Amino acid sequence: MVLIIGGTILLSACGSYTADLISTETLTLPASPPPSTATLTSTMAAAPTITDSPIPTATWVQQGPGQVIVPIILYHRIDISPINSQYYVPPENFERQMQLLRDWEYKTITTEMLANAIRDGANLPPRPIIITFDDGHLDNYTQAFPIMQKYGLTAVVYVVGNYLGTEGYMNAEQVREMAAAGWEVGSHGVSHSALTQLDPQVLRHEVVDSRKTLEEKTGMPVLTFAYPFGMSNASVLDYTYFAGYIAGMGLGPTHNQTTKNLYYLQRREIKGAYDLIAFSSYLPWHGDAVFLPTFTPTPSSTPSRTPVPTGTKNP
Repeated sequence: MVLIIGGTILLSACGSYTADLISTETLTLPASPPPSTATLTSTMAAAPTITDSPIPTATWVQQGPGQVIVPIILYHRIDISPINSQYYVPPENFERQMQLLRDWEYKTITTEMLANAIRDGANLPPRPIIITFDDGHLDNYTQAFPIMQKYGLTAVVYVVGNYLGTEGYMNAEQVREMAAAGWEVGSHGVSHSALTQLDPQVLRHEVVDSRKTLEEKTGMPVLTFAYPFGMSNASVLDYTYFAGYIAGMGLGPTHNQTTKNLYYLQRREIKGAYDLIAFSSYLPWHGDAVFLPTFTPTPSSTPSRTPVPTGTKNP
C-alpha cells in the first residue's frame, strides 16, 4: 500500500497552530500494520437495540476496497459552555443531532469495519457513520454516553493518556463501561502535543507509548490514533503505522475515505453554534425533512411555469 503525504497536515481541532507545508513525500507501507504488542481480549458488546424505532433493518451493502463513503464527525465537549467556546455542544442540541441520525437511518460502525472495507472491501450499512470524541472529557460519559445509548449509537473516544482520571476527565472504569456498551477507545497522545514539532524520541513516546499505556490502564484494545490539532506529517504517520494502529484520524471536508488517507481519515468537526439544519448539511445522505425543525420548502430561483398574463385563466 502506498500512502501519499502531501506535506504537513494542519487543521483546527482542539486549538490552532500555524506551520509551513513541507514537500510532498511518498510513504510505502506493507499491506497491514504490525500487531499490537499487548495481549488483550475485547469485551465490547453490541449497542442496545431501539425497540420502538419504526425503521426496518436495512440490507448491508458492499463498499470498497480502495474507497468508501463514510462520514466521520468530531465532538469535544457536550455541555453548556461557560465561555461561549465553539468546542462545547449543548446537550439539548446534541440529543437532537443523535435523534436525527436515528430518524435518517444512520448506523454507527467501528473503525475496524471502516479499515477493513478500505483495505479489502466489506459489507456496511447503507448509511454508515463514525462518531468521535477527542480528549476524554468527563461530559462524554455523563452527557453524551446516555444520550447515544438512548438512540442506539456508539462512538470512539480518543483519550489523552495524561488526562485519564484527572479532574474533568473520564477515569479508566468509566472508559471500560463505555467500551462494554460498544464504544471504542483510541489514543490522542500522551500530553496532547503538536506532534509535528517534536523530536523523534518524544514523538515516539506520544504515539507508541500512549497506546501501550491506555491498553494497560483500560484493558481495552486501542486500534486508532487521533492527531492532536489535526497536525501530522510523514514522520508522524510513520510512527502511527509502526505502532500497530490500523488507522489515523485527522480532519477534512470529505466523506470519501480511501487507501491513500487511511492514516489521515477525514473528520468534520461539529461546533456548538450549529443548529440542526447546519448539522444536517454535514451529512451525505438526507432523510425526510419533517424531522428538521421549521421546515419550509425553498422557493425556486426561477418560475416553475410560464407566468400567466393578467386577465388570462390558468390552463
